[in-house]
Amino acid sequence: MTHVTAREPATDFGRFFLPGPTEVRPEVLAAQARPMIGHRGTAIKELIAEIEPGLQRIFGTCRPVYVSSSSATGLMEAAIRCCSRERVLSLVNGAFSARFQEIASAHGRTVEALEVPWGRGHTADILDTALGRGSYDAVTVVQSETSTGVLNPVAELAEAVHRRDDVLLLVDSVTGVGGMAVEADRCQLDFVLTGSQKALALPPGLAFGVAQEAALRRAETIPNRGTYFDILAFEAGLAKHQTPNTPAVSLLYALRMQLARIEAETPAMRYRRHADMAARVWQWVEEMDDRGIGLSMLAPEGYRSPTVSCICLPEGRTGPEVTARLKDRGFTIAPGYGQLKDTTIRIGHMGDHTVAELDELLHHLEGVLAP
Repeated sequence: MTHVTAREPATDFGRFFLPGPTEVRPEVLAAQARPMIGHRGTAIKELIAEIEPGLQRIFGTCRPVYVSSSSATGLMEAAIRCCSRERVLSLVNGAFSARFQEIASAHGRTVEALEVPWGRGHTADILDTALGRGSYDAVTVVQSETSTGVLNPVAELAEAVHRRDDVLLLVDSVTGVGGMAVEADRCQLDFVLTGSQKALALPPGLAFGVAQEAALRRAETIPNRGTYFDILAFEAGLAKHQTPNTPAVSLLYALRMQLARIEAETPAMRYRRHADMAARVWQWVEEMDDRGIGLSMLAPEGYRSPTVSCICLPEGRTGPEVTARLKDRGFTIAPGYGQLKDTTIRIGHMGDHTVAELDELLHHLEGVLAP
């Protein structure tokens, strides 16, 4: 009997605008088709030594950048297991910030949620007040909340955290790193992590993280850090240009190729391109609203992510219906997430997409939404 595997139809690059995984350039995908190498030999050490400087530039750090063969959830666990002791304050304003809270609870921490409505961001004043009411040793926050398109001001939040003694800031920047300047060192982000499949425009399967010295000192005091996601093991491995566990070698080849592409574009121009794409979506939403189509941005001005836009739909339209009709035109976006599934759509304008490609998407989306 012959078995046929169903496949998505092949399309030209520039039609896949999910807020993750993002579309991957053909040459980056092709880079994975290289022969295997030993994960403890000279070749892997040379490969890791080659990719580290590019990762450091993207994170804005002089610290080692950990490479984990996992999803970003793995390094969220690492952040909790290695960098929190007992009491965690979780800043919750969407599905993925709530997930960070759930991970902390699952690891036996006492967790308090500092919640604001979905579509809103946290301010330093709100955080400072909450820190003054309780005793915490770690704060979790999502920089770019993929479920709502909200951008939290992590630099300001970090200042509020570091006005307290012995409190660490743990940052999920899954849809941040690669699409905006993160500046892990300057902002004193004690632990910050991302995944390969978002603004870095790589296949899923890798996670990256940076731990400041304060996070390492905290980890040294925690006996039950686990094994696979022990940041001290990552630290020791990178000192020898190795990973603590067998790495996903093929994905590292793709990473090397993509880092070279990012360097050729320059990080600054990459961030500018993301900002331009976001501004184009915001402008288009205003234009549609002016024409009576009734769209609006969920996130207010000043709190909008440059990588993900969450758009409120007019009455009578639903996220699944709009995305299905757009799929028929050859373009992929996402409906809202969780409680926003029916009332919103989400566009992931990140990775290697351009404003020109985005304009074509918006043209077809206008055709779907027009009366």
